[in-house]
Amino acid sequence: MAALGWLTPRRRSATARSVLAGEASAEAARKSSQEQTEPEGAEREPEFPVLGDERAAAFFDLDNTVMQGAALFHFGRGLYKRKFFETRDLAKFAWQQAWFRLAGVEDPEHMQDARDSALSIVKGHRVAELETIGEEIYDEYMADRIWPGTRALAQAHLDAGQKVWLVTAAPVEIAQVIARRLGLTGALGTVAESVDGVYTGRLVGEPLHGPAKAEAVRALAAAEGLDLSRCAAYSDSHNDIPMLSLVGHPYAINPDAKLRRHARDKDWRLRDYRTGRKAAKVGIPAAAGVGAVAGGTAAAIALSRRRR
Repeated sequence: MAALGWLTPRRRSATARSVLAGEASAEAARKSSQEQTEPEGAEREPEFPVLGDERAAAFFDLDNTVMQGAALFHFGRGLYKRKFFETRDLAKFAWQQAWFRLAGVEDPEHMQDARDSALSIVKGHRVAELETIGEEIYDEYMADRIWPGTRALAQAHLDAGQKVWLVTAAPVEIAQVIARRLGLTGALGTVAESVDGVYTGRLVGEPLHGPAKAEAVRALAAAEGLDLSRCAAYSDSHNDIPMLSLVGHPYAINPDAKLRRHARDKDWRLRDYRTGRKAAKVGIPAAAGVGAVAGGTAAAIALSRRRR
């Protein structure tokens, strides 16, 4: 018993020291993660987005960047539900949407065909009518297809006091609905001609696609007094390389193969929310890290539902 009494204080003392060691280790780990230390002599990357930088803004592509799939195709589903066109037209929309989601790239012929179909469908309808329907279609087909990771990126810019714009080839009325529902500043989109509030079935100019997006961003930046070298742009498509190249902070989000190669060559930041895996280049706002996991989870759930 004497020997046992001699051991007991040592055991308790060791336990106390273990607790102290564990607490000290946890505190050191917490401080290390907060400080994000770099190797000696390395320059720390400036925090981005920069809080209060009013000459900076963010420009987001929509299809497959902010939202899974193409907005125009989701819009087509909603119009079909409301008897705007017939079943054979819906089959065409469905095929184009399936191609877009499986291939992950924009087929110019499919996109042009979809735009022509949409223009013929809305011809003769009032702009106000389509705007109201757009609100309903967002709730029915689009709201649950927003990538949480990209949404977190946009929110990081908003939280920093910066304006955030969608830039898309989708009809501007639909783009504006999506931007408003996400709490973004506004949207640049393709403009369909209307006379006295009624669609004519023609475009004003051309679709906002490829180089046209870059020109729209350039014009908006000039009007808003923005410094493009301090702005960011986000897209999934190599077609948007002109827009991405225009800003000081380009990001490839869910990139197609061509954009991924270009981004790596240019040392642009990458993030892929389709699988939840981290991209090769890290360093975008911390909020997006949480979004990446959520985005991956959402994609897995969607895939599981399709297989049932």
